[in-house]
Amino acid sequence: MAWEWRFERADGSVTEPAAAPGDFGTQGDAESWIGETWQELLEQGVDQVTLLEDGTEVYGPMNLHAAQE
Repeated sequence: MAWEWRFERADGSVTEPAAAPGDFGTQGDAESWIGETWQELLEQGVDQVTLLEDGTEVYGPMNLHAAQE
């Protein structure tokens, strides 16, 4: 199984930040990574993320701006 994040702008359009990691082996690894890098992603123009497992949406979009509040 491959876990990955889809990076989006506020309007839902897909963007690819410089810090894009590729696939993760587990959901926990993917969630840990986003917890560590969400501020950098915001600086790179990412507003929200969606978690995918083998291309299928698991949850999201998750607003990264809400983490600032």
